[in-house]
Parts: sequence; C-alpha cells; structure tokens
Amino acid sequence: MLNWDQIDTVLLDMDGTLLDLHFDNYFWLEHLPRRWAELTDRSVEQAKAELRAEYAELTGKLEWYCLDYWGKRLQLPITELKREVMDKIRMRDDVPAFLSALKDSGRHIVLVTNAHPDSLSLKIEHTDLAKYIEQLISTHEFGVTKESWALWQKLQDRLGFDPERTLFVDDSLPILQAAQEFGIRHLLAVANPDSQQALRTIEQYPAISDYHQLLAAIVATPRHQA
Repeated sequence: MLNWDQIDTVLLDMDGTLLDLHFDNYFWLEHLPRRWAELTDRSVEQAKAELRAEYAELTGKLEWYCLDYWGKRLQLPITELKREVMDKIRMRDDVPAFLSALKDSGRHIVLVTNAHPDSLSLKIEHTDLAKYIEQLISTHEFGVTKESWALWQKLQDRLGFDPERTLFVDDSLPILQAAQEFGIRHLLAVANPDSQQALRTIEQYPAISDYHQLLAAIVATPRHQA
C-alpha cells in the first residue's frame, strides 16, 4: 500500500484519523443543537436544521472550525459545552501501536488539524496524543485551512518537509485532494473515521480501516539517517 522506504515525514490529521470522529459528530449534530434549543425559542429539530444549513455554508472555511465564531454566533460557551460530553473523546484503538511504530522508526511525525486551538487543547488533555507526537499544529495559527493550497505552502515553510518523501493521512477527501495538488506524494485516507458509522468505500486514494495492517512494514523500514 505504501513504500515506507520513500517516507521520512508523516503528517497526521486528528479528528477521524487519530481520534474517533464520533465525539465531534455527536457534539455538533446532537449536543450543541439540543443545548442551543434549550436556551432559545426553538425546538431541537429546528435548531438542528438551522445549524446544519450553516455548517454546509461554512464547510472548508476557517469559521466552520472556529470555536470563537460559533460562541459569538450562538452566544454559547462552546468549549464548556464540549466538556459536558468529553467522555466521548477517545483515541482509535489502533492508534497507539501505529504512533509507537512511527516514532520508533525515526520518522518525523506532525499532527496538523483544522481544529481550533481550544479544541486541540481539550483533546490533548483527554488523550495520550502528546505522548507520541511532539509537534501539534492547529491551522488557525496560519489563518487558513488544510483545504487551501496556501496552508500547505505555509506548513512546508515552517517544517521544511520534502513533499516527495512525505505521507499525509486524513479522513477528508477534499483535504487529501488539496494536499495532492500541492505535491504531497504519499496519501492515505481513513475509511472508518466514526466508530458509530459504517465503513466507507474510498476509490480516489489508498484507504485504511485498521492501522495494525501497516505496522510490519513500518517496523521493517526504519528511516535512513543522513
């Protein structure tokens, strides 16, 4: 599936790639609409419909991922509301072994997420991601999302990675396409980002549903030190 001899840097998405996307889907599609409805003159179904429409308009834009934007828009403490259901935040079961293998192989591992810094902090607080990954980047630092070519240029300027020797893993096909258009050579999609939803069929990119399938190849091909 992947030629690990040609991979020095591994860029990893967070939600749906390393963490179960069920938390985010539940929060944005169920919990937030319900709490918003409680505080306004709306039914839960009306709140869900209004928010889904707004989500669709903002897909791929920084505002969609921005807790400050939604806090101001809805007049709600978004981070505190996330804490109400933080028991749903969890790493995928196959991630610890995957990250351990990558780390032991000597490759440069970087988490790159569109999540707001407060959301990133909450997830780092409730998972062991920081145990495996030293560099954790929110695209809010750059003011542009992974859907944009400009983000990849800014990211390369900061990290100095060689696109030809870089692997990017994400559950979003539009984001994988943006990385491909920038020149990232090795791409991997996640077919099962939400543990509560069915496995997706992905044809555009190589796809994985269990990182354990990659472990033997990673261990067998440690990064060659210059």
